[in-house]
Amino acid sequence: MSRTWKVAALAGAALLTRRALRRRIARSPLWPLPALETPVSGYSPRRWLRAPIVSRTEPAEGVLQLVLESADLPPWTPGAHVDVRLPSGLVRQYSLCGDPADTGRYTIAIRRIEDGRGGSLEAHAQLVEGAELELRPPRNRFELVPAPSYAFVAGGIGITPILPMLRAATAAGADWTLLYGGRTRASMPFLAELGAYGPGVTIAPEDETGLPDLTPLATTGPATPIYCCGPDGLMAAVQAAAPADTPVHLERFAPAGSTAPARPFTVELHRSGRTIEVAADESALAAVRRVLPATPYSCEQGFCGTCQHRVLAGEVDHRDELLTDREREDTMLLCVSRATSDHLVLDL
Repeated sequence: MSRTWKVAALAGAALLTRRALRRRIARSPLWPLPALETPVSGYSPRRWLRAPIVSRTEPAEGVLQLVLESADLPPWTPGAHVDVRLPSGLVRQYSLCGDPADTGRYTIAIRRIEDGRGGSLEAHAQLVEGAELELRPPRNRFELVPAPSYAFVAGGIGITPILPMLRAATAAGADWTLLYGGRTRASMPFLAELGAYGPGVTIAPEDETGLPDLTPLATTGPATPIYCCGPDGLMAAVQAAAPADTPVHLERFAPAGSTAPARPFTVELHRSGRTIEVAADESALAAVRRVLPATPYSCEQGFCGTCQHRVLAGEVDHRDELLTDREREDTMLLCVSRATSDHLVLDL
């Protein structure tokens, strides 16, 4: 083989090796470390999308409706929500309330909450028509299962994931009813759209009728699943009113939490060899960030998945609303979940 061919062959092999190493390091930034699996820590496979806001309206008092358009927006199903990154970097979750058949277009609605965590106030103040919004592809933990009939219950802004379900149920020829409650008619979005559905819709403003009457739910059975989204009190009442054999599907605005009292535990950071104490009144995320301040996080409510980390040992008290049963076998969300054992070992 001539010298030229040898040099070319060596250069080609070096290039392939370098590309392979780059791919390996991209999958596991802490590589090489012996006898360790590819880490989950700090990594999310969900990419960020960008879409302009083409419409901003207010369908009710204190409610902002945004329409986004882009050919890159993935398809979605009724009950899905998206993670939205606000201009400040905060990440919040909003249900898609448009029509899944309207490809390339997403619609979300945001209730202004004066004493909330600041996300809704920022959205109302800064998300204007023409601005570009960052969001992750849709996720759905509130899927509409096929059924011959449904009972829908919504409270306030909880109508947003229910709207696409009504369209889907109607298109499928299923029977359904909707009980929609709110403080006042003026505060309840999409009343005009719901009025087109006829007598199957019951509107129950609290200042007119009091609390929603849930007694009709007692007549539902296994063939009529109940779908409810709204405040915790409403969802608890729906669960209490439903017969034991009736499936009840809930979409929450905040983590359900746990009935177990919070207690202290220790966390061993396997990669760094440190052990830290987690007090009963602090999150595992806060404790970890004392020694690893660059640990990523965002919503601090167990919804976005930014603080998902691999658990190598110990029993976890999962308090999130995101992870699947499979993911809960070996990962946790540090912001809300805790330990049922005295000690956890994390891949950090």
